[in-house]
Amino acid sequence: MNWKTVTLIACTLVLIVGCVKSPTGRSQLQLYSSGQLNKMGAASYEEMRKEQKINDNAEVNAYVRCISDALIENLPGNYSQMDWQVTVFAEPAVNAFALPGGYIGVYDGLIEVAENQHQLAAVIGHEIGHVIAEHSNERISSNMMVGLGLQLGGVLASTQLDSNEAGLLMAALGVGAQVGILLPYSRTHESESDELGMKYMADAGFKLEHAPELWRNMQAASDGQSPLELLSTHPNPKTRIKDLEAQIPALQERYAAARSAGKTPACQRPTSVGS
Repeated sequence: MNWKTVTLIACTLVLIVGCVKSPTGRSQLQLYSSGQLNKMGAASYEEMRKEQKINDNAEVNAYVRCISDALIENLPGNYSQMDWQVTVFAEPAVNAFALPGGYIGVYDGLIEVAENQHQLAAVIGHEIGHVIAEHSNERISSNMMVGLGLQLGGVLASTQLDSNEAGLLMAALGVGAQVGILLPYSRTHESESDELGMKYMADAGFKLEHAPELWRNMQAASDGQSPLELLSTHPNPKTRIKDLEAQIPALQERYAAARSAGKTPACQRPTSVGS
């Protein structure tokens, strides 16, 4: 691929930036259709179900399904009408995920750390936020743009610089792409999903004050060890807790309206998580 072709493709893609808005009003780059993302989500979900052990404990599954259903019922647009599939994985990882197309996975380790339905709802709502904000689309698209940029940089370097200078430039471009584009995207996505997840919690009648408590539990579970925020794909736990607490007052009216409408989820946490 010559430099003219790379430049033409890069310029065409740049024109697309800002044409799509996230649920919070942030400009996004999205180069894939919802159908394409849904197919990717379905394939990833089936692969994970094949490769990882599934928890078949009826009480555990009913608990996770109860929380998920309460959130799903109050999601915006067509998302509340989707046939979301939910799987509990019998793995110690303190983790959960949601995928395009309507797929949710929750791990035993997270259920152990989340002390009640409200804390688990905070994580599931957060993961659903990633799907609704189409973060996977934005991340894949940004990776494509970075790849094209590196190709363009490589072509220019090979024609304008000697071999040593070209090597230094490409190394700098690689680091610059990670720190300047991809990692900030991840941190932005995490913060945006926190914001959306809190709204979904409020609309479903889950208690908002348990969201920051969940992250305190997560921080304790990691023995207080966390990477520097600048080079982390996730916000620093202390920053995250502070931001979640700051969002609660503005959502209290929304939460009160949901409770007044009879939205009082009562999902019973099982005494044993194991299958």
